[in-house]
Amino acid sequence: MKEVIAVVRINMMNQTKQALTDCGVDAFFAHEAHGRGKGFVNPDILEGAEQGHEEAAALLGEKGKLYPKRLLTAVVTDDMVECVVDTIINTNQTGMPGDGKVFIVPLADAVRVRTGETGGKAIA
Repeated sequence: MKEVIAVVRINMMNQTKQALTDCGVDAFFAHEAHGRGKGFVNPDILEGAEQGHEEAAALLGEKGKLYPKRLLTAVVTDDMVECVVDTIINTNQTGMPGDGKVFIVPLADAVRVRTGETGGKAIA
């Protein structure tokens, strides 16, 4: 079992939900999140901000802004990971910064509270 965690743009949620369902993943969580990537800070803007130029400081402030995103979490069997990751990438890839990230984390086990089922049966 794996946990697939994806950070995606808010405006891509409907397409991503539909694409995951088409891939065979109906159960997942979506959380509101705010964040930013590494981004690029122009050294001239940084130097201008350090010298006290308000315009440069204002531009630099935009680089530090946190942007609203959605954090998707799906627990899937090992054989579903490739489909889920490919689906998320194909649905969200625009070629522009901010398209998102996908993380894949191994899981030791899962337990369905209602029935006590474990492993793959708990997530099926």
